[in-house]
Formats: sequence, C-alpha cells, structure tokens
Amino acid sequence: MPIRRLPPETVNRIAAGEVVERPASAIKELVENALDAGATRIEIQADGGGLSRILIADDGHGMAADQLALAVERHATSKLEPDDAGDVDLLRISTLGFRGEALPSIGSVARLTITSRPREGGDAHQITVEGGDQRPVAPAGFPGPHGARVEVRDLFYATPARLKFMKSERSEAMAISEEIKRQAMAHETVAFTLDLDGRTTLRLPAEHPGDGGRLKRLAALLGRDFEANALLIDQARDGVRLTGYAGLPTYSRGNAGHQYLFVNGRPVRDRLLQGALRGAYADFLARDRHPAAVLFLEVDPLYVDVNVHPAKAEVRFRDPQLVRGLIVGALRHALAGAGHRASTTVAADALAGFRPHSGVGAGAAYSPSSPSAQGFSGWQGWAGSAAAAAQVLPGLNERSARVETLDLGAAPEPIPGGAEIIDPLDYPLGAARAQLHGTYIVAQTRDGLVVVDQHAAHERLVYERMKVQMAAGSVTRQALLTPEVVELDPAEAERVSARADELAQLGLIVEPFGAGAVLVRETPALLGDTDVQGLIRDIADDLSEHGAALALSERLGEVCGTMACHGSVRAGRVLSAPEMNALLRQMEATPHSGQCNHGRPTYVELKLADLEKLFGRR
Repeated sequence: MPIRRLPPETVNRIAAGEVVERPASAIKELVENALDAGATRIEIQADGGGLSRILIADDGHGMAADQLALAVERHATSKLEPDDAGDVDLLRISTLGFRGEALPSIGSVARLTITSRPREGGDAHQITVEGGDQRPVAPAGFPGPHGARVEVRDLFYATPARLKFMKSERSEAMAISEEIKRQAMAHETVAFTLDLDGRTTLRLPAEHPGDGGRLKRLAALLGRDFEANALLIDQARDGVRLTGYAGLPTYSRGNAGHQYLFVNGRPVRDRLLQGALRGAYADFLARDRHPAAVLFLEVDPLYVDVNVHPAKAEVRFRDPQLVRGLIVGALRHALAGAGHRASTTVAADALAGFRPHSGVGAGAAYSPSSPSAQGFSGWQGWAGSAAAAAQVLPGLNERSARVETLDLGAAPEPIPGGAEIIDPLDYPLGAARAQLHGTYIVAQTRDGLVVVDQHAAHERLVYERMKVQMAAGSVTRQALLTPEVVELDPAEAERVSARADELAQLGLIVEPFGAGAVLVRETPALLGDTDVQGLIRDIADDLSEHGAALALSERLGEVCGTMACHGSVRAGRVLSAPEMNALLRQMEATPHSGQCNHGRPTYVELKLADLEKLFGRR
C-alpha cells in the first residue's frame, strides 16, 4: 500500500487519543495551562462527569486576539523559547505544559470555546473550534480584568467510539476531583474552586508559601488526621531536594491511594519513586499496608526527562540511584526522629471502643449482689481492692525471685548535676502500674495512662538491635555445599554481576558464569535454607526496575523480624515491676518503637481529658 499523509483532523484525533483519555485528562491539561499563565485563582466546573460540559476560568495573563488563533494550532506553544540560532532546548523544561497538543486535540473531539482578555489591556476576544472546524476570532465579553475562560462541551462527540469506553458519570466526576486535589497540593498559593453538576465540592483559598501553608492545604485535602500524624521532610543531596510530609507507620492505609508524588510541581506516578517510598517503610509496615505521604522532588530540568509519556504522567531521571537514595534516606531520617511516637488515630480508635454507661440499669440501684456486680470476677468490695491489686502486679512491693529477670535496661538515671531521681510519671510512657492478662502493661503518666503490648514493643526493640549489629559489621555468610548456577537473560546476568560488590556486603557472593548465568557461592546465614534461584531472579527484577537489590534487603529484614519475634518477650509472660519499667524506658530511647515490625501500634496513650469525657466529667 502506498504511503500517504493523514489529514490534519485525523492527526489531531490520534493525538487526542493519547493526551485526552477521559474528562479528567482534559481538565488536567487546561488547569496546567492556567498555572503556566500565572493564575492565582482557578475555577473548575464539570457537568455530567465532564462529558457534557467543562469550564476552566482563571485570572492569568490571558491572550490577545492574534494569539487565540495560534493557541488552537497543533504544536503551537508559548512555553518553549528558541535560542539565537532558532533551536529549542527540549532538555530544559520549566513549565507544566509545553507540547502544544492539548487545545487542538480537545477541539478535534469536542466543542471548544476560548475567551480571553490579556493582562496588558485591550478588549476580550473569543474563538470556537467544533470537531476540528475552527471559527474566526470574534470580540466577546469577559467578566474579569484579565485571564481566560475555556469551555468544552460534548467531549468526544466527534469520536462516538471513545464514548463507549467512558465510565459512569460518578466515576468520571471522582477522577476529576482526584486530579484537582493533586494540582491543589502542588500549588498551595493558588486558590481552587471545583463545582460538579452545580454543587461546590471543593473550595480552597490561597495559602502563604512555605511549609505552614503547604501543610494547611494538605490538611484541607487529606484531613486533620494527616496533619496531626505527618512528619516534615526536607533533605537535599547533590542538587536534588526532597520536601513534603510523610505519615507515621501506624497511620498507614490498606492501599496506595494516599501517596502523592510530584516532580518540579508536576503530579507523577513513577515506579522509581513509589519503590523508594515502599523501601523506606519496609521495616515498619506489613506487605498489605501502605504509607501515606505527599512528597515534592525538585531537580534541575537537565537531570529529569518529562517528555517520556504523552500525558506527562511519568518521568525519567538521569541518576535514578541518587533520587532513590535521597528519598529512602530522608524518610528514614524523619521516621527515626519520631522516636517512639505513634499516630493520634490509635488513641481515637481506642476511645471509640469504649461504651460508657450511666448506671447498671435505668433507675436501678447498685448492690454487690446484683447481676452486674456478679459479672465482675473476683469482686471483693472496697475492702479487698488492695489485695486484688497486689495479685495483679506480683513483685510490686517486693523483689520476686519467682520471675526471671530480663535484660531490658537499667533503672532511671539521676538528673545530670544533681542527686534527684527523675519521677517515673515524668517519662513519656510513665510508670508501670499493672500487667493485664500477661500481655498488656498499664502505665500512668502525668496527664493520662498508657497501655503497652509487651510482645510487640519488645519485638521492635530486639529488631532495632539486630539492625544495628548488621550495620556495624558484615553479614554472616554460609557457603553452599555445591555452588548453584542461576540462568538469566544475558542483560539480567550482567546487571547482577555488576553489583557483586554490593551484594557481597549483604552476604551474597555471586560471580559471572557464562553469557547468561551467574554462580552463587555463598548466601546470608540469616536466610537459612533459602530458594537461591528465586532470590537471584527477584534481585534481577529489582535491579531492572529500581536499580537496587530490594529483594535481598527485604528478605533479610523479614528474617530479622521473624527472629526478633521469636526472641522477644512472649504474650502471657508475667513481668515484675522493674522489668516493665525497664521496657518502657527502652521504648522511649529506641527509634520506631511506637510500632512493631508489621506496622501495628505497640502502645495506646489516653489523656486524662479523654478519660474525663468518658465519665462525663467534662
């Protein structure tokens, strides 16, 4: 068949299939145009899931009449400046939109109307494009001093087949709302308003620049719980800066829907960034739990390619290892700085489980012989309360030889410069008062109480000690009786062999074995009798996708976690008062002790004010 040029209308519709996948995609392109135009206020309206009507209004610098006609031409843009020789540097992209495809693509599949008044002054003008048919520019009215109003009606009417692939109006509206949330997170100094089917669903005022304004914007979008449980991230390395907020491990989610990643203000869904986020929390969360985080990466445009995806949803870094190392290091530094802190939602969930009652029965008087009183096993009245308390905590008033003493730590140290001993109530986790069901330690603080899961808490302490020991020296290795040959794709084998030195630091000794295989001589002793073939293939996959051997690190982490679980204080173990207090003191001094290795909280803290509310005292 002969080669022929496609008509311009067909070319635009093909581009629309790549750039405008659904109404949310069209809104994304139009909002990015408004942001690039310097808008401080953007209003978005969408009817019928965005398929019936979309309106984007902004107060940016606007366009003159001669610019309107160019705006709807393919590959016409104001965002790429040629140099003196007329060449355009596509490696230094500093704007969100730059392809010049969005407006002509939308106009080829919908009824597009653009009305604008330039900031420099002059009259407003309007241009209309219907299914690729461009109308002449004409004078028009405009409600503001300057800016643009872009209206899109009957999206995909010119391509009926595309309409069949659209989801319900509700689903499309939810996608639009999610897109606006992402744009609003990245630009806290811009006011956003979103109306869906005539109902205002989002109204965000402009915030002051800086971390305070950003956190306030994130709290408005993600809720006050995120604000209360977010850790500030601000680290830089070799010209790359990472800022934002990451949630505590105990403030985790069942999916990755609360992970928002941005590169130079551009929302992205990048596997490298998502993998780095997962790696940073690997020690703190189970595989089915996901951290909540909003991270902003700032990098020189020369070191990131934003032109690898038609919708600019993915990016490619010149030095992915630098970016991944920065993310993992910054997040782990912030998590270590959180110490034993647990999320506020843990206490809120605990309080929600209480069911306060105003009395035993409506109008019924209480007596020790009543059915409710008999429900308390071991009820002895007020006279027997002291004896009952002594039974709850053996060894409180005397050193009991019946309980094995654990090496959990020393007694509280004197205050430096004086002989006065610190009151245990002044410690963050307070003083142990009781042990319940051989599992839970109840401690009293100056302004409340703390309930500790002794097994989960000690598991985290043992795990952190093992990590320190691994970091202090090389991992113990075990030689295979017969070296094992693992066949791989030649490119995979080369990648694994190239990282032999790094793998050796983790206790895995490999060497090249022909064009498409590696020979494994030694494995980490912690792994025991492991599946060598599966381990090497997982490492090869990680090196291909992330550039790092995550599989081996994660497996070592899992083994350490399992060993820590078996080596920690078991539930049901009776502890003496010194042992319980020693456990509390070590928790306070150990990073990440607010959650176990699986991301579950190790303690719940209830403030005195919360208890008073339960009993109607306030």
